[in-house]
Amino acid sequence: MSGRFFTLALTLIAMAGQAAPPDKTSRPFPADAMVTQRAILTAHGRQFTLNGYLALSATGGKRLIVMENFGAVLADVLVKRDGTVQVIRSSRVFSPAWIQRYVVADMQCIFGGMHDKACPFRMLSATHFAIERRWYKLDLQIVGIKSGRQKPGMFDGTSKVAP
Repeated sequence: MSGRFFTLALTLIAMAGQAAPPDKTSRPFPADAMVTQRAILTAHGRQFTLNGYLALSATGGKRLIVMENFGAVLADVLVKRDGTVQVIRSSRVFSPAWIQRYVVADMQCIFGGMHDKACPFRMLSATHFAIERRWYKLDLQIVGIKSGRQKPGMFDGTSKVAP
């Protein structure tokens, strides 16, 4: 009897030490916020470090600006509240087609609440995400969240704004 109790106790202790994976549906992002991100994009065996600034608006949609380390804008995209996508600025690294197909899809996976097979991401922690697609991998970490309404011009699609 004491051997069974000891085995049961060890099993319970081992199970208590295992953390449950974070829930994909609970994300720490306010409806109105500026989210600062750092990412490592791995494509064709090469790694690229990226910085991102995502403005979230409860009424105006999402505006994502992706930059390389020296400040050049690689992608600037607006997803309006109705789901329409407007590529404001692209680069040699990210073409408008790539931005619409992959950058917006990845942003919607993490920040838009998509929960289907087309959204291949893992939530490693409340601020750390990994997306693995056939052609690339993205390791994204949230480094800051500033709650509050963003400038309305950020979501009108007519201006190029710096983060």
